[in-house]
Amino acid sequence: MAGTPLARAEHFVWLTARVLEQRRFAYHFLGAAAEPVEAALTAYLNEDGGYGHALEPDLRGPASQPLHTAHALRVLDSIGRCGGLRAERICRYLTNAATRDGALPAIHPSQRGYPTAPFFPIVSDPPSELLATGPVVGLLHRNQVWHAWLFRATDFCWAAVEGLRKSHPYEIQAAVAFLDGVPDRSRAEEAAARLGRLVREQRLVVLDPDRSDDYPVAGGYAPGEYHYPHDYARVPGSLARRWFTDEEMDRSLDHLAREQQEDGGWPVRWRRWAPGTALEWRPLVTLEALRTLRAHGRVLH
Repeated sequence: MAGTPLARAEHFVWLTARVLEQRRFAYHFLGAAAEPVEAALTAYLNEDGGYGHALEPDLRGPASQPLHTAHALRVLDSIGRCGGLRAERICRYLTNAATRDGALPAIHPSQRGYPTAPFFPIVSDPPSELLATGPVVGLLHRNQVWHAWLFRATDFCWAAVEGLRKSHPYEIQAAVAFLDGVPDRSRAEEAAARLGRLVREQRLVVLDPDRSDDYPVAGGYAPGEYHYPHDYARVPGSLARRWFTDEEMDRSLDHLAREQQEDGGWPVRWRRWAPGTALEWRPLVTLEALRTLRAHGRVLH
């Protein structure tokens, strides 16, 4: 397919994406308004203030879930609508979904009975997870949202981040999302510096994309499910950007740009367990790739 990277991606989005991702693409790259994005997102909203209905494609069914709600917060944050009554409604849901220690489980038991990716176990009394809690807390702080639920959840995240000794890429990404938004910047910078050393020591990042096969894949991940510097530092202002040299970041972004496929979209690298989920994920992954490349100054036109 001929055309610029953005033109090819636009064709892919109109061809394959859900309404929400179409509206998000139009907002981020075509100058469209934010209201249609929020209207499309509202279709996933439940009466309890949480989000469901496969907003996060690997969790099917209508039940509100923390991962869906974190996804909704990222969308709202990206269009400047993460505050006011929306945030209050979400925090009310988070309060009710929280575990005994005030943080969030990765999967709430209400998911039982609905189709779910096999890498998301459903248990009756799930523990709190940094994976689910960190991004939510970080985004709410970044948008200066204050709610009673945030106090214990923030304490949980600090303890989890500062207690990490062995981890995996998605947990590190959740920790970065927390640290990029939390108000105590000096403490966040210190914690991030330690995590950066951990990431390099435990080889949780591929620093040379031409030799990806020389790096280990985290336990439980799909073959080839590698993570690169741009996966941790989605924007130049992230604390994770300090973990990598300019040369390492340039190689990572070059690799991301090369991953655009013939149809204009980017590939899904994690385990595919159902045909529909892979189809729904690819436009999401494509949007994130475009936004990451543009944030780092890459020309898409």
